[in-house]
Amino acid sequence: MNSLSMKHLRYFESLARHRHFGRAAEDCSISQPALSVQIKELEELIGAPLVERGRRQIHLTGLGEVFAERASEILRSVDELADLARSTKGPLSGRLRIGVIPTVAPYLLPELMKSIAARYPLVDARPREAITQKLIEDLVDGKLDVAIVALPVSEPSLEEVPLFEEEFVLVRPIEDAGKPVPSADMLKQMRLLLLEEGHCFREQALSFCNISSAPPRDLMEGSSLSTLVQMVGAGIGVTLIPRMAIDIEAHRANVAVSHLADPKPTRTIGIVWRHSNPLAAQFGQIIEIIRDLGVNRQNCSEKLTSA
Repeated sequence: MNSLSMKHLRYFESLARHRHFGRAAEDCSISQPALSVQIKELEELIGAPLVERGRRQIHLTGLGEVFAERASEILRSVDELADLARSTKGPLSGRLRIGVIPTVAPYLLPELMKSIAARYPLVDARPREAITQKLIEDLVDGKLDVAIVALPVSEPSLEEVPLFEEEFVLVRPIEDAGKPVPSADMLKQMRLLLLEEGHCFREQALSFCNISSAPPRDLMEGSSLSTLVQMVGAGIGVTLIPRMAIDIEAHRANVAVSHLADPKPTRTIGIVWRHSNPLAAQFGQIIEIIRDLGVNRQNCSEKLTSA
C-alpha cells in the first residue's frame, strides 16, 4: 500500500493554493487526470475528504484547510533544509524564486535573468511578477526566496536591504513640453492618471501630491505604466512613472517627460527575504547585480527627460 509522501504534500499544497485542478496541474507539471488521481490517493491515505469538487471550482473541507496549512509548513521546512545543504556548496546554485513588483519587473527583470544566467549557470532562476502584498505573503509562506519591492515593507520575519533610490518623473502630452513643470499642489488640480488600487506606486504618487486615500472622482486608473503613458499620449491627462521606465515607455507614446521640482518624489527599491533563509549569506551576490542594473537603467533613461 502507498504511504504519504512529499509528492502528495506538494500536489495538495498547489491545489490548495490555486483552488483549481487545471492550474495546479500546470504548476506541478503533470496532467490534470494525474493530479486528480494523486489527490484521491492522498484522501484515501488520510481516510477523509480534503476537497469538495464542484463543476467550476473546488473548495477545501475543514480538514483540508488545516491539512493545507500544515503541509505548507512542512514543505517550507524541507525546502529550507535543502537550501541549508546548498549554502555549504560554494557558489549559488539550484532553484532561486524571485518576486518582482510590476513597476520594476519589465525594466529590470530581463537583464537580471541574463546576468544571473551568465554569472551563475547552476542557478535555476524562477521569476514571478505580483503586487507587493502578494509577494510578501508568498515570501512569508516560503513560496519565494527573495523579492524586489519598494521599501519599507515592515514585516518582522523579513530582512530588508536597500538597493537604490529612484526618482519619479512627470509624463505630459507632447504639446505641454514647453510649459512650466507643475508643482505637487498643481498636480492635484489636473487629471492625474494612476495605477489601480493594490500597487504601492499608486500610494506613493498620491502621497507626493498630498491626495487623500479618497482621490478626486476625475482621477483615472490603469493596470500598468504602459497603459498610463499611452493615455497621456492620447491627451487624457498626466501621470508619474519611475525613472527606470522612461526609455521603454516614453518612446511608445507622443509624450514629454520632465523632472519635478525639489524635493523630488522618490522611492527606495530593495530586496527582502526571510530571516530564516539559509541562503541569506549568498544573496549578496544577487544584490550587487540588481544594484548595478538599477543604477545603469536610470542613467540610460536620463537623456530622455527635459528640465
